[in-house]
Amino acid sequence: METLVYIQGIGNYGCRMMVSGITEEEQVELDKALYDALNPLASAIRSRESGMSADRMWEADPVEVALSVLAAWKVVDIEVRRLAGQAAATAGSYGASYEQLGAVWGITRQGARKKWPDAVSRPAPASADKRELALFGGTAELVRTPAGDWSWTGRGADGASGTAVDGPCYATAEEAAAHAGAFLKEHALGLGDLS
Repeated sequence: METLVYIQGIGNYGCRMMVSGITEEEQVELDKALYDALNPLASAIRSRESGMSADRMWEADPVEVALSVLAAWKVVDIEVRRLAGQAAATAGSYGASYEQLGAVWGITRQGARKKWPDAVSRPAPASADKRELALFGGTAELVRTPAGDWSWTGRGADGASGTAVDGPCYATAEEAAAHAGAFLKEHALGLGDLS
């Protein structure tokens, strides 16, 4: 129990900041739970750094002990950020908006989007599944299928129609565009030798 009192003395500096949304009693219980969780971690860090056994590590220089406690809080901070990110992603997967995430965290919608950029899935714009290509006087339309493949249909400058050979068979839009471009080049009018 001596360790708990010592860490609290380092952590609080005699002032208490209330976290909004919880009562003072809940704040006291939260502090106690956090310190109870922090003690073993701070002891392990200090023991590793000093080479002293965990039961003797508190006999070290107070500055070194305080730095070990700070190092433990850094580990906790990183873990809390990771877990908060998971909670934001879970809320987003259930349909929460960035505005809602920001309101809960006490930041703006833009702040929430910056903090958790992948938490809320945005529907892909329609243009991401369909692209237009105009080359050599003709046009082609590249289309992504529900399976994620790409296909194309086109009309050359000479009026010839064309499509992807075996249906939607290209892995990327760029690959489909290359094949559509080759078709449009082949059916160009009055552009001289295009080779």
